[in-house]
Amino acid sequence: MPQYLFVYHGGTTPTDPAEIEATMAAWGAWFQNMGPALEIPGNPVGQSHTVSADGVADNGGSNPASGFTVIKADSIEAATEMAKGCPMVVNGSGSVEVAEIHEIEM
Repeated sequence: MPQYLFVYHGGTTPTDPAEIEATMAAWGAWFQNMGPALEIPGNPVGQSHTVSADGVADNGGSNPASGFTVIKADSIEAATEMAKGCPMVVNGSGSVEVAEIHEIEM
């Protein structure tokens, strides 16, 4: 079954203990709902740096990543359907970029 990368953009980092607990519960429920499709829960990420032939930019680019997850699904359509349940999508604070992971044998 193909794997898909979820790259999170946006979102907020809660600071209030009750908000932290609610946020963690929402993510936990979403992950649990995906069941065995969840391959790598992933993590939030820090400020990204963009490396190109022109050098290194430490501004994260136009749409910096805020985290990632790896899931497995039968199709890109099934994967994007799962992504719709992401807490950041549900509460309107961010988005999820979905891409199929292509295996390359070396």
